Amino acid sequence: MKVLRHPEQTGELLRDRLEPWRAYEELLEYVRAIVEDVRRRGDEAVIEYTRRFDGVDLTEAGLRVSEEELEEAYGSVPDGFPEAVEEVRGRVLKVSEEILKRLRVEVSLGDASIKVEPRPLDSAGCYIPGGRASYPSTAIMAATPAAAAGVGRIIACTPPGPDGRVNPATLVALDLCGVREVYRVGGAQAVAAMAYGTETIRPVRVVVGPGNRYVTAAKMLVSQAVRVDVPAGPSELLVLADSTADPRLVAMDMVSQAEHDPDAVCGLVTDSEELALKVVGEVEELLRVCPRGEVASESLSRNGFAVICSSIEAALEFVNMFAPEHLELHVGDPEELMDGVRSAGLVLVGPQTPTTLSDYWAGLSHVLPTGGFAHSHSGLSVLDFVRLVGFVECTAEGLRDSMRVVELLSRVEGLPNHLEAVAWRLR
Repeated sequence: MKVLRHPEQTGELLRDRLEPWRAYEELLEYVRAIVEDVRRRGDEAVIEYTRRFDGVDLTEAGLRVSEEELEEAYGSVPDGFPEAVEEVRGRVLKVSEEILKRLRVEVSLGDASIKVEPRPLDSAGCYIPGGRASYPSTAIMAATPAAAAGVGRIIACTPPGPDGRVNPATLVALDLCGVREVYRVGGAQAVAAMAYGTETIRPVRVVVGPGNRYVTAAKMLVSQAVRVDVPAGPSELLVLADSTADPRLVAMDMVSQAEHDPDAVCGLVTDSEELALKVVGEVEELLRVCPRGEVASESLSRNGFAVICSSIEAALEFVNMFAPEHLELHVGDPEELMDGVRSAGLVLVGPQTPTTLSDYWAGLSHVLPTGGFAHSHSGLSVLDFVRLVGFVECTAEGLRDSMRVVELLSRVEGLPNHLEAVAWRLR
């Protein structure tokens, strides 16, 4: 882990966070070739890229997971796993339903009434990562808001394992969350297939879910054709802490997020040099003994850091420039700082709220903006699966009252038939 002083030594660290799209400029051209090839050749291209990148030939097994494989998956998961999925799904569902309720608006303007109501998209595609680990939790976090919105067709793509099969826990979680089409396809080719369709995979209206840089780049490219959610992945954690923080807890949370992927980014920002040095020591000790230590160690050696600031206010300034996916507040009075957080995907308040809680249980989706995109994007929610439709009903009196404004604006814009459409009714 690097130890840096802000602002003297953090310029390079923050530069790409303030202009996050720059990290994808060169990658986009490489991924564009894959996306366009899948668009042009469909299943043939998907099978070819799966063979090249995952080492799996899907020619005989096919892209779609069978009912038999799903039934076998239920027999492979640990006791209590379906019940755990249902518990988490219920929490995410409740939060989603409460958000939906607040989207319904009725306004009376006296001579006109306005209604705004959410309407679901008719289809959604969820990308569920695989590779170094399985992510049934992401299946819950991506598919449940879509189901809550009322999306009629929810599909999922997830990379196959070396044996060509999908992780059974991921399969069971997807099934319990209402996904009836699962395809053993990962990477940029999966995003392209969901966006443009192939002979086997019918296209969808929105593509969501986290992934590696290739998946994120593919989502950027297909956003011209379908709606996409946030640029999400690899995982990030920034801990804002003062001298009251427990260095062991901070270190454990950083290691727990670093084990996701060697590209994960985990950092500490603090006004206490003593705390920073203690956390670095705790991290080094944990990495010597923790499972998956090789992944976490690579991540933290490449991307881990501790930033020392002159004050907690300066630390908060750093947070807002960095715009982390997850922000943990380990300070004496976290509520004092909450209003000052402008750029973060999700804020975890207090030492009893580790990022693990949001990953697995809390109720908000853990699909969140990374790479600095939290400057402009929100986390995945039920809002990504609905459109807001407005309804306007005007009275005869309201139509008369509108004439003065309609006449003025239609004349200024040079659109006389706009005025005539109102005047004819009044005559």
